[in-house]
Amino acid sequence: MNDFKERDFFHVGMREFQDLFDGRRTAEAIEKNRKHYEFWDDEKKIIKNSSFFFIASSWKGYIDCNIKSGDPGFVKIIENGVIEYPEYDGNSMYRTAGNISKNPNVALLFLNFDGKSRRIRINGHATIHQDYKSLENHFGAKFVVRIKCEIYPNCPRYIPNLEKDEPSIYVPRKGNGVPPSPEWKKRKYIKNILPKNDPHKN
Repeated sequence: MNDFKERDFFHVGMREFQDLFDGRRTAEAIEKNRKHYEFWDDEKKIIKNSSFFFIASSWKGYIDCNIKSGDPGFVKIIENGVIEYPEYDGNSMYRTAGNISKNPNVALLFLNFDGKSRRIRINGHATIHQDYKSLENHFGAKFVVRIKCEIYPNCPRYIPNLEKDEPSIYVPRKGNGVPPSPEWKKRKYIKNILPKNDPHKN
Protein backbone atom coordinates (compact mmCIF):
# COMPACT_ATOMS: atom_id res chain seq x y z
CA MET A 1 0.00 0.00 0.00
CA ASN A 2 1.49 3.33 -1.04
CA ASP A 3 -0.58 5.73 1.04
CA PHE A 4 -0.72 5.23 4.79
CA LYS A 5 -3.73 7.56 4.98
CA GLU A 6 -5.78 4.73 3.49
CA ARG A 7 -4.78 2.04 5.96
CA ASP A 8 -5.95 1.32 9.49
CA PHE A 9 -3.79 2.93 12.16
CA PHE A 10 -4.18 -0.16 14.39
CA HIS A 11 -3.81 -3.73 13.16
CA VAL A 12 -5.31 -6.86 14.72
CA GLY A 13 -2.36 -7.50 17.04
CA MET A 14 -2.58 -4.00 18.48
CA ARG A 15 -6.33 -4.36 18.89
CA GLU A 16 -5.90 -7.60 20.85
CA PHE A 17 -3.75 -5.85 23.46
CA GLN A 18 -6.01 -2.79 23.52
CA ASP A 19 -8.96 -5.03 24.31
CA LEU A 20 -6.99 -7.13 26.81
CA PHE A 21 -6.20 -4.01 28.87
CA ASP A 22 -9.38 -2.01 28.08
CA GLY A 23 -7.42 0.53 26.08
CA ARG A 24 -9.34 0.69 22.80
CA ARG A 25 -11.23 3.90 23.69
CA THR A 26 -8.07 5.68 24.79
CA ALA A 27 -6.13 4.52 21.73
CA GLU A 28 -8.86 5.70 19.36
CA ALA A 29 -9.09 9.08 21.10
CA ILE A 30 -5.34 9.55 20.74
CA GLU A 31 -5.52 8.64 17.06
CA LYS A 32 -8.41 11.05 16.46
CA ASN A 33 -6.88 13.98 18.34
CA ARG A 34 -3.14 13.55 17.86
CA LYS A 35 -2.40 11.83 14.55
CA HIS A 36 -1.66 14.33 11.76
CA TYR A 37 0.13 14.73 8.47
CA GLU A 38 1.59 18.23 8.74
CA PHE A 39 4.07 19.22 11.43
CA TRP A 40 2.90 21.36 14.32
CA ASP A 41 5.05 24.38 15.20
CA ASP A 42 6.70 22.80 18.24
CA GLU A 43 7.48 19.69 16.20
CA LYS A 44 9.18 21.80 13.54
CA LYS A 45 11.36 23.28 16.27
CA ILE A 46 12.29 19.87 17.68
CA ILE A 47 13.21 18.52 14.24
CA LYS A 48 15.19 21.58 13.18
CA ASN A 49 17.18 21.48 16.43
CA SER A 50 17.76 17.71 16.45
CA SER A 51 21.27 16.34 16.14
CA PHE A 52 20.01 12.73 15.92
CA PHE A 53 16.96 10.52 15.47
CA PHE A 54 16.24 6.80 15.35
CA ILE A 55 14.94 5.02 12.25
CA ALA A 56 13.59 1.50 11.82
CA SER A 57 13.33 -0.23 8.45
CA SER A 58 12.60 -3.74 7.25
CA TRP A 59 12.32 -6.08 4.30
CA LYS A 60 11.11 -9.63 4.73
CA GLY A 61 13.23 -11.00 7.61
CA TYR A 62 15.74 -8.15 7.52
CA ILE A 63 14.89 -5.71 10.30
CA ASP A 64 17.11 -2.82 11.30
CA CYS A 65 17.02 -0.01 13.85
CA ASN A 66 19.57 2.74 13.36
CA ILE A 67 20.53 6.17 14.62
CA LYS A 68 21.15 8.99 12.16
CA SER A 69 23.19 11.92 13.40
CA GLY A 70 24.50 15.28 12.25
CA ASP A 71 24.67 18.92 13.19
CA PRO A 72 21.31 20.53 14.11
CA GLY A 73 19.54 21.26 10.85
CA PHE A 74 20.76 18.11 9.09
CA VAL A 75 17.12 16.98 8.97
CA LYS A 76 15.22 19.39 6.75
CA ILE A 77 11.48 19.92 6.47
CA ILE A 78 11.07 20.41 2.73
CA GLU A 79 7.27 20.40 2.75
CA ASN A 80 4.87 20.45 5.67
CA GLY A 81 4.80 16.74 6.34
CA VAL A 82 7.87 15.76 4.32
CA ILE A 83 11.40 15.62 5.70
CA GLU A 84 14.74 14.57 4.33
CA TYR A 85 18.14 13.73 5.75
CA PRO A 86 21.60 13.08 4.30
CA GLU A 87 23.23 9.69 4.31
CA TYR A 88 26.88 10.32 5.14
CA ASP A 89 29.87 8.04 4.70
CA GLY A 90 29.40 4.94 6.85
CA ASN A 91 30.39 1.31 7.24
CA SER A 92 29.26 0.26 3.73
CA MET A 93 26.54 -2.11 4.98
CA TYR A 94 23.65 0.15 3.82
CA ARG A 95 21.14 -1.72 5.93
CA THR A 96 18.68 1.17 6.18
CA ALA A 97 19.04 2.22 2.54
CA GLY A 98 18.90 -1.38 1.35
CA ASN A 99 15.69 -2.01 3.25
CA ILE A 100 14.16 1.23 1.96
CA SER A 101 15.00 0.29 -1.63
CA LYS A 102 12.86 -2.84 -1.20
CA ASN A 103 10.26 -1.59 1.30
CA PRO A 104 9.58 2.16 1.69
CA ASN A 105 7.85 1.82 5.07
CA VAL A 106 9.93 3.26 7.91
CA ALA A 107 9.41 4.39 11.49
CA LEU A 108 11.23 7.34 13.07
CA LEU A 109 11.62 8.58 16.61
CA PHE A 110 12.75 12.09 17.54
CA LEU A 111 13.34 12.84 21.20
CA ASN A 112 15.33 14.96 23.62
CA PHE A 113 16.74 13.76 26.91
CA ASP A 114 15.88 16.99 28.72
CA GLY A 115 13.00 15.68 30.82
CA LYS A 116 10.38 17.92 29.23
CA SER A 117 10.26 17.81 25.43
CA ARG A 118 7.78 15.31 24.07
CA ARG A 119 8.86 12.75 21.54
CA ILE A 120 7.72 12.63 17.93
CA ARG A 121 6.88 9.28 16.40
CA ILE A 122 6.60 9.05 12.63
CA ASN A 123 5.38 6.37 10.29
CA GLY A 124 6.74 7.18 6.86
CA HIS A 125 7.22 6.27 3.24
CA ALA A 126 10.84 6.80 2.28
CA THR A 127 12.51 7.36 -1.08
CA ILE A 128 16.19 7.69 -1.97
CA HIS A 129 17.47 10.62 -4.03
CA GLN A 130 20.83 11.16 -5.71
CA ASP A 131 20.01 14.11 -7.98
CA TYR A 132 22.18 17.21 -7.89
CA LYS A 133 19.57 19.45 -6.24
CA SER A 134 19.01 17.02 -3.36
CA LEU A 135 22.73 16.52 -2.77
CA GLU A 136 23.37 20.27 -2.95
CA ASN A 137 21.08 20.81 0.05
CA HIS A 138 23.12 18.44 2.24
CA PHE A 139 26.87 18.98 2.27
CA GLY A 140 28.79 15.71 2.39
CA ALA A 141 25.81 13.50 1.53
CA LYS A 142 26.27 10.34 -0.54
CA PHE A 143 22.53 10.39 -1.13
CA VAL A 144 19.42 11.83 0.50
CA VAL A 145 16.49 10.00 2.10
CA ARG A 146 13.13 11.76 1.80
CA ILE A 147 10.19 10.71 3.98
CA LYS A 148 6.47 11.45 3.70
CA CYS A 149 5.21 11.42 7.28
CA GLU A 150 2.29 10.27 9.38
CA ILE A 151 2.93 11.97 12.73
CA TYR A 152 1.83 11.16 16.24
CA PRO A 153 3.53 12.78 19.23
CA ASN A 154 3.97 10.90 22.48
CA CYS A 155 4.28 11.73 26.14
CA PRO A 156 7.96 11.59 27.20
CA ARG A 157 7.27 10.65 30.81
CA TYR A 158 9.59 7.62 31.08
CA ILE A 159 12.55 9.28 29.36
CA PRO A 160 15.32 10.26 31.82
CA ASN A 161 16.68 13.80 32.01
CA LEU A 162 20.26 13.18 30.95
CA GLU A 163 21.10 16.88 31.07
CA LYS A 164 20.68 16.79 34.85
CA ASP A 165 21.43 13.07 35.27
CA GLU A 166 17.96 12.55 36.75
CA PRO A 167 15.68 9.53 36.29
CA SER A 168 12.06 10.00 35.29
CA ILE A 169 9.72 10.62 38.22
CA TYR A 170 7.03 8.64 36.37
CA VAL A 171 8.74 5.24 36.44
CA PRO A 172 6.99 2.88 38.92
CA ARG A 173 9.29 2.09 41.83
CA LYS A 174 8.66 -0.23 44.74
CA GLY A 175 7.68 1.68 47.87
CA ASN A 176 7.00 4.99 46.08
CA GLY A 177 3.26 4.59 45.58
CA VAL A 178 1.51 5.58 42.36
CA PRO A 179 3.67 7.84 40.16
CA PRO A 180 2.22 11.24 39.22
CA SER A 181 -0.28 11.43 36.39
CA PRO A 182 1.07 12.72 33.07
CA GLU A 183 -0.56 15.81 31.60
CA TRP A 184 -2.18 14.00 28.66
CA LYS A 185 -4.36 11.85 30.92
CA LYS A 186 -6.08 15.03 32.13
CA ARG A 187 -7.15 16.20 28.68
CA LYS A 188 -10.89 16.46 28.08
CA TYR A 189 -10.96 13.84 25.34
CA ILE A 190 -9.04 11.32 27.48
CA LYS A 191 -9.78 11.72 31.19
CA ASN A 192 -13.22 10.07 31.14
CA ILE A 193 -12.29 7.11 28.94
CA LEU A 194 -9.11 5.84 30.59
CA PRO A 195 -8.88 2.04 30.99
CA LYS A 196 -10.86 0.77 33.96
CA ASN A 197 -7.71 -0.30 35.85
CA ASP A 198 -5.71 2.85 35.12
CA PRO A 199 -4.15 4.08 38.41
CA HIS A 200 -4.96 7.69 37.49
CA LYS A 201 -8.60 7.11 36.60
CA ASN A 202 -11.01 9.42 38.47
